[in-house]
Amino acid sequence: MKWITRKDVKVDRVACPWLIKRFVDPQAEFLFVEEKDLVEQAKKQDAIAFDVPRIEAVKLNHRGSRCSFEAILEDFNLADSALQELALIVRAADVKGQESIAPEGIGLRSIAQEFAAMGISDEERLARQFPVYDALYAYVHGRNK
Repeated sequence: MKWITRKDVKVDRVACPWLIKRFVDPQAEFLFVEEKDLVEQAKKQDAIAFDVPRIEAVKLNHRGSRCSFEAILEDFNLADSALQELALIVRAADVKGQESIAPEGIGLRSIAQEFAAMGISDEERLARQFPVYDALYAYVHGRNK
């Protein structure tokens, strides 16, 4: 399956592909485009759009104070308690005003900002940051035992 989002990925747009690859669609292919081209490209590429808060037609999006990672958990019925806890960290890192729900979020936001500052491609950002999410998942999974 193809999945599409805005280019210049940071927290939620890295966390969502990680979640999709690990728990929804291991063969997922990700496309990164300018926001203004997203709806057209999603149709053209037959891709599922995610994390585009300014486009209401996108189903996998921020929902109220919750981030797109949480929308994917909800829509794909991923009830793993470690994923639910990881979602709070992602939200704390991604959504301004939500920092207090998970102290780890500040660190995750800093990591994402520095990967963005490196000027590497979105694909490289995913490749380099997936191990961060693997580690965070292991961390919260261990706390839930």
